[in-house]
Amino acid sequence: MAAQDLVYPDSLIRCIFTEIRTIAVVGASSNPARASFGVMNFLAGQSYHMVAVNPGLAGGKIGAIPVYASLADVPHPIDMVDIFRNPAAAGLVVDECLALNSLPKVIWMQLEIINQAAAERAKARGVEVIMDRCPHIEIMRLHLPPIS
Repeated sequence: MAAQDLVYPDSLIRCIFTEIRTIAVVGASSNPARASFGVMNFLAGQSYHMVAVNPGLAGGKIGAIPVYASLADVPHPIDMVDIFRNPAAAGLVVDECLALNSLPKVIWMQLEIINQAAAERAKARGVEVIMDRCPHIEIMRLHLPPIS
């Protein structure tokens, strides 16, 4: 599936950002030059409850955001998982999401990340999947206000 074939109605994107509260960023970085750092901090600034997943930084914090080694280590349910990993690794992250006791509502794969097989596995379990999009860009494009 090519990126141009991925169409998500604005109403769906609005609904996602209205209903979610907790977002896990898989592949989070403490490097301010990395996109994952910027997106994670932008989302935190929109009042979402953020957690970072990065085994190399686990047990610490990125700013005020706690870092865990894996999604399974996060001690509370996650509404959306934002994946900053390559397409092949994204499939493993989706499988990790699907192994959680409480499934996320949304699995979001960042720009240039498309894994159709993983998306189908998630959709079969009732999880919404967005691929090849950036939440920061979508929130700005749709002029969505911070959550309350």
